[in-house]
Amino acid sequence: MSLPSNVIFKTERLYLTEFSPDIAKEFYELNSDKEVLRYTGDQAFANIKSAIDFLQEYDSYEKHGFGRWSLYTKENDTWIGWCGLRKNTLGHVDLGFRLHRRFWNNGYATEASNACLKYAFENLELDLIIARSNVNNQASIKVIKKISLLQWKTEIDPEMGETIYFQISREMYMSNRI
Repeated sequence: MSLPSNVIFKTERLYLTEFSPDIAKEFYELNSDKEVLRYTGDQAFANIKSAIDFLQEYDSYEKHGFGRWSLYTKENDTWIGWCGLRKNTLGHVDLGFRLHRRFWNNGYATEASNACLKYAFENLELDLIIARSNVNNQASIKVIKKISLLQWKTEIDPEMGETIYFQISREMYMSNRI
């Protein structure tokens, strides 16, 4: 199988592309799963049209040169969710991920997140990446710690509730790679 031409980067089992409206149905289903959204503070899309609108209006790639990316398995080109970078309102670059529940516990979030860190520090030459998780979301916290982010602070997020923030600097990342 050959990879599509719009691949941003790939891992051993995954490839990541920019969002496009052709994943609207899967995107809608992902964000309609109450268990997937449980700790995020996000609301489900009202309908598939809302998902299409979101995907068509997503402008992070143009604004910042990065964003959240679609995750596909190399094995059968299945869209399993997303992972990537987002510039937040405080100017930090936040690493996030969200997968369909049937793909949890397969190491995909860790694999994709590691690749995003590598891309952020080696290709984009960003200085700092943060990640955050509701204190009760042990699965996400485990992934974040596994990719070497260190706990930075805990505070109340208006959408997510009690939230742990993690960070890793480019310097720290590069020294861990040696």
